[in-house]
Amino acid sequence: MSPRKAAALRGGDRTLREHLIATAERMIAERGTAGLTVRAIAQEAGVAGGVLYNHFADKEELIALALRARATAIESALEPLPAPGTGTVEDNLRAYVAHGLALHARLVPALTGLIATPEVLARFAGMSDPDRDWRRRLRGYLEGERGLGRIAAGARVDAVTSMIVGACHEPVLSALFQGRGIAEPSARYSVDDLVMAVLAGIGRGDPGGSGPA
Repeated sequence: MSPRKAAALRGGDRTLREHLIATAERMIAERGTAGLTVRAIAQEAGVAGGVLYNHFADKEELIALALRARATAIESALEPLPAPGTGTVEDNLRAYVAHGLALHARLVPALTGLIATPEVLARFAGMSDPDRDWRRRLRGYLEGERGLGRIAAGARVDAVTSMIVGACHEPVLSALFQGRGIAEPSARYSVDDLVMAVLAGIGRGDPGGSGPA
């Protein structure tokens, strides 16, 4: 192992590949992805630029893996999502909306720096774990509640899912398009407002959420 590589990894058990992914993920968290270069990542990691190509097919693979690590870190820091049939539908929807707003506020700004590099976004999407995907879990939750009779039997789950996902995207994208940077934006509506609008459309059970109206 070279002195530079030894210095980069001293004090830890990570492989060089893991070290490079962790370094890129930290840079994305601090600066976003716009203008992120191999040279900058290598310099931050304390290795020669060419070393990256010994461990990754290309720059796109490294950035996609770093994005996936970033997404996992963000998701792990959020509150766990409730399962169908637990608590009340109102409280559970509030948890899903709050989770979605926080997730998008922290992750979407990093992704927007890659609009000109769709290959990275495609690779990132391909690395997603279906069991951790918030949109998929939201849809599954709504389907579960519909099956339990805690929301209307005719509730249009796909449409409701799209509405909630869009509402979570909107404040983040609006802030970015208006040049307000990557600071966490504020929605023009509250979580409660959105939940009440959803419940008005899909029907709700008794005040405790335990059965159909």
